[in-house]
Amino acid sequence: MVREIVRDDAFLSKESVPAMRDDTQIATDLLDTLMAHRDRCVGMAANMIGELKRIIVVSAGDNCIIMYNPEIVKHSAKCYDAKEGCLCRDVETPCRRYETIDVKYRDMNFGKRREKFSGFIVQIIQHEIDHCDGIIV
Repeated sequence: MVREIVRDDAFLSKESVPAMRDDTQIATDLLDTLMAHRDRCVGMAANMIGELKRIIVVSAGDNCIIMYNPEIVKHSAKCYDAKEGCLCRDVETPCRRYETIDVKYRDMNFGKRREKFSGFIVQIIQHEIDHCDGIIV
């Protein structure tokens, strides 16, 4: 189900709690909402649809990756400066991002995963994890 985008900074600045195996409907709604906004959105976190759960979805080309409880466990020393927009805000915000990251998470079947990411998807994942941590970029 496509859900309304939350734009309330007070809500978005709250830290999300760990997702559980039975949060699949939230993940499905998050994916549906991302697909509905795909023309201007490449990632979303559950708090953007009103759920304070650590769930993100990121666009990876023609596919989307759903991550439950994503955690950056390793990152490059190299960083770069970026400007990021968000469906929750009307402005672009400057930020600093790692060039590569290793992420530990649970997949859609709640199986344990650990993957190394590089390229533009790294920026998306970091932005959405910031959302889970109550950081608004």
